[in-house]
Amino acid sequence: MTSDTQFKAWRVEEQDGDYKGSEQTLDIKELPAGDVLIKVSHSSLNYKDALSASGNKGVTRSFPHTPGIDAAGEVIESATGTPAVGSQVIVTGYDLGMNTDGGFGEYIRVPSEWCVSMPAGWNAETAMTYGTAGLTAGLCVQKILTMGAKPEQGKVAVSGASGAVGSIAVELLAKLGFDVVAISGKTDHAQSLKELGATEVVGRDALAEGKKPILKPVFANSVDTVGGTPLAELLKQIQPGGSVSCCGLVAGPQLQTTVLPFILRGVNLLGVDSVEIPLAEKEAIWKKLAGDWKCPKAEASAKRIGRVELDAALKAFLKSESAGKIVLDHAV
Repeated sequence: MTSDTQFKAWRVEEQDGDYKGSEQTLDIKELPAGDVLIKVSHSSLNYKDALSASGNKGVTRSFPHTPGIDAAGEVIESATGTPAVGSQVIVTGYDLGMNTDGGFGEYIRVPSEWCVSMPAGWNAETAMTYGTAGLTAGLCVQKILTMGAKPEQGKVAVSGASGAVGSIAVELLAKLGFDVVAISGKTDHAQSLKELGATEVVGRDALAEGKKPILKPVFANSVDTVGGTPLAELLKQIQPGGSVSCCGLVAGPQLQTTVLPFILRGVNLLGVDSVEIPLAEKEAIWKKLAGDWKCPKAEASAKRIGRVELDAALKAFLKSESAGKIVLDHAV
């Protein structure tokens, strides 16, 4: 086999019950079946990538495996002609990086229906400064807007505000004119959150577990990125008719609450999925983020790393020590 079919990938293997990732040389022929072969120039890091790299079988069933639920780059082969060879595309969600080799490799092969054309004015690096996190933040904001959220209704809370999803949600909501309260356990990020547009930054103790089934309404609406107890406490503090869009579980998948916020105040809990939704819905949010919803501060603050830095960065996710967006550049 000629060397021009080989490529570099950060691959996770099981070794004596432990899971370890390293840079390896693979061959394009080893990639799964699919309509489209893409040369990936950039990917981005997500909590799900960290779970996959740690051997979480709820995310990735078999190893060796190349994580990376996000990828952007150039179409090299296209069996259907759509997308066209030479075009730039974004691939996020579906099975990419879970049980299909993902964006931590320089090449991926995927079904054509997973590919979104690169929005005008963007390149792969810009797209990955948003990645699944930016897409999810955009979907969360769109959900509460669809439910009628308006700036004049009052404060909007963003939990997990220092994270990749939360930080983009903060900037986007501020851009749209909302009075944003950023909730974060990382006190040293307070100034950066204010620079993103938050008018107030509070600690995670604002959502500490309490015994009361309902609390004084403080927030008109909210974007919750953490789940668990913070989400339960947040629901108690939403104004009548307000909405909470929910997209994460870093604080736990369980939700222990009562029906009181829902039947006494008509609060709406809105689930947000960025993985299996129709491609048209993803494309609509990508176009907004490349247009009126552009978040230049989040773009500028994104950290760029190479494959050799992946291990430490992914472990930081699992320790809740990661903040902001991290972009993988295969050229580094």
